[in-house]
Amino acid sequence: MADPFIRVRGLEQKFGTQHVLRGVDLDIIRGETLVILGGSGGGKSVLLKHLPGLLRPWRGTVEIEGDDISGLDERQLAPYRRKVGIMFQGGALFDSMSVGENVAFPLLEAGERKGVRERVAEALEIVRLPGQEKKMPSELSGGMRKRVALARAVVDRPACVLYDEPHAGLDPVTADSIDHLIKNLQTGHGMTNVVVTHEMRSVFHIADRVVFLQEGRIHWIGGPDELRATQDPLLRNFIDGNSGEPWPGSTLRA
Repeated sequence: MADPFIRVRGLEQKFGTQHVLRGVDLDIIRGETLVILGGSGGGKSVLLKHLPGLLRPWRGTVEIEGDDISGLDERQLAPYRRKVGIMFQGGALFDSMSVGENVAFPLLEAGERKGVRERVAEALEIVRLPGQEKKMPSELSGGMRKRVALARAVVDRPACVLYDEPHAGLDPVTADSIDHLIKNLQTGHGMTNVVVTHEMRSVFHIADRVVFLQEGRIHWIGGPDELRATQDPLLRNFIDGNSGEPWPGSTLRA
């Protein structure tokens, strides 16, 4: 296996008495699409936020291209965060800013002034929203807001993009269009993707590898075909959407 772009070792995180991550070891390989699955509260989003240094580990390390970022301050983290873009759950757009201003925000925050308009146009072209710079978020559909959020994540041309529930709140057709964008960033632009999702249909469309988190630990890791064929009871119930509870009788009542 190639050297990992991101390496996570012994990662633990606590919030008060809640032990969310309990020793995660994970390699994210350059150029792959890695999907992170798991039940609610299993630590998926918390793990994702450690990768660009948005959270500092309680224990353990996170390395980007061999450099440990775990103890770096905000100024020191800046060059690493330019390598790792993130698409937040819900998009997290600034409602008072236009589409163009939202997409340009990471560039302006980094002090860039030259070529910003061209970079924004390029990012919107990638997500198939050309010429939409002047629109406001309130004028956009849910799917379009996700695309703008993705444009903002890639405008700085990162090597890796992180996605926190990119399919949340979308109809199946719009979710499929987001999947095509994610896969195009990998195959057409050479980006590494790390996707947290509950959408099983998307998993089998986009994943090169799948990680399943259970109670803050990696329960399983493998390819999508292995996941489809697994007989692991925990995974099987998750894939099939089966809670294990019996259904009540179907007799209709007046």
